[in-house]
Amino acid sequence: MIEQEADIVFNRMIARNTFLMALKSPEITSLARPGQFVMVRVSKSADPLLRRPFSICGTRGGDCFMILYRVVGVGTAILRNAGKGDRLSVLGPLGRPFDFSEKGKTSFLVAGGIGIAPLLFLAGVMDPGECMLLAGYGTSAEVVPVEQVGLSQENLLIATDDGTLGHKGVVTDLLEGQLGKWRRGRPVLFACGPLPMLKRVAAMSFERELECQVSVETAMACGIGACQGCAVRASSRETQPYLQVCRHGPVFSIRSLDWKAL
Repeated sequence: MIEQEADIVFNRMIARNTFLMALKSPEITSLARPGQFVMVRVSKSADPLLRRPFSICGTRGGDCFMILYRVVGVGTAILRNAGKGDRLSVLGPLGRPFDFSEKGKTSFLVAGGIGIAPLLFLAGVMDPGECMLLAGYGTSAEVVPVEQVGLSQENLLIATDDGTLGHKGVVTDLLEGQLGKWRRGRPVLFACGPLPMLKRVAAMSFERELECQVSVETAMACGIGACQGCAVRASSRETQPYLQVCRHGPVFSIRSLDWKAL
């Protein structure tokens, strides 16, 4: 874990209210793994006081890491006005990354909205022939262009709630369709997005006895496990009743969480 001032290399809008930012830090970049996040102080003043968590969505050139964010509140509204050459205080990389050590297995990466961020990083380090990215959005204006982080659209399926691009419906419809026709071994699932989506992905995984890891999105105050503010209920297989998203996650096996309590 490193705390330092990082220079902004670029900060550009790539979809409606959605920005991609690159920060120069060879140290953080060299340590970053898919699924991890950084805590960013968006202002040099005391307002807002707390850092904001952002998933690392990829790296560039060995010395820059990227974050993807949607403008939804005061902190991200400040962030969108930052420009090249500005410096931000960054703490990271933090959290538990995805475990994708099993080779030769097809992986489905299931993203809901801005939850695509850590899955872009994961897709970028996987064998393109062994993964498929399924991404769901509200409308076509919100779709994140994956080529902005160096990915191909070849193994990408998109769903939009209003049907303006790709499948009309939710992204778990796409997953259900892919799993229903899958005949080549047992795929592994990775997911990040809104809780209802994660619950559906987990249920489908349990039904089919598939391995599945989810990146849980939640509010974080410190990012290092000191404030106890991001606790989630653990399943009975764990040795403790609660797990901290920032320290034990944000990536969890679905079997580690109590889905009825979430």
